[in-house]
Amino acid sequence: MRIEKVINNNVISALDDQGREIVAMGRGIGFQKKSGQEIKAAQVEKIFHLGSPDLQARFQELLANMPMECVQVSDEIISYAKSHLSMQLNQNVYLALTDHIDFALRRFKDGMLFENALYSEIRRFYPEEFQIGCHALDLIEEQIKVRLPEDEAASIAFHLVNSEFGGMRLRDTQIMTEIIRHLIGMIRADYHFPEDLVYEDRLITNLKFMLNRLIQNKEGWITEDARFNEFVRANYRNEYELARAMRDYIESVVSCKMTEEEVIYLAVQLKYADIKKKEGKKNGIF
Repeated sequence: MRIEKVINNNVISALDDQGREIVAMGRGIGFQKKSGQEIKAAQVEKIFHLGSPDLQARFQELLANMPMECVQVSDEIISYAKSHLSMQLNQNVYLALTDHIDFALRRFKDGMLFENALYSEIRRFYPEEFQIGCHALDLIEEQIKVRLPEDEAASIAFHLVNSEFGGMRLRDTQIMTEIIRHLIGMIRADYHFPEDLVYEDRLITNLKFMLNRLIQNKEGWITEDARFNEFVRANYRNEYELARAMRDYIESVVSCKMTEEEVIYLAVQLKYADIKKKEGKKNGIF
């Protein structure tokens, strides 16, 4: 492995055997080294290949003044997340999450604590990501000897959600979360669903994917099944009217246009949730 650039004592930019640019990390790997020198494989503890030259360059810049321990724990958190989440993470997560954890540690050491305004929503709507965030706090405490507040578990989860949906802007992920909170409130007010309704998890998942499409202005879902659409309008009237109200709210917040098929799909999801609620009451679950 040949050095292209020394980033700091522990991080270098290099070319692998296939001529691809990589970022290699190892304690003392760049100490008193120069461009063009060879590095032994035994010195390398971790290799990052982020694909995009722009992302690779930004990652190198980020690592230049960052403690090695922070990079290591961030990488371990990302590896853990990749093995426990069903969705793939965008490569941007290496840049965004590593930067966030470094900044969170700096803020904590300076006594700058804050509450995550969406803590409850993140914990409720993104349970898998939140649990990974909690595990991340344990890893940080174990390796860096700092116990960050639980609000940081929600913030880490937020970055994971953002990465799952193709690296959306954090602001867009925040908007999506706030919209889901409002929509769930509308549903509970109309149907009097209990907060621990099991089927709500599936409904939230469907809302996340739909909102991701709308926020990123991707092409909507259109079918030619006019008979089915008319059946839903005629037989699920209450659910269809609530779905229309949900559509009006979404379109008022996001500059988008929902298709009629998406409204129909929402109505069907609401009907199924209502059926599950009634079945739960009958069986003494709720």
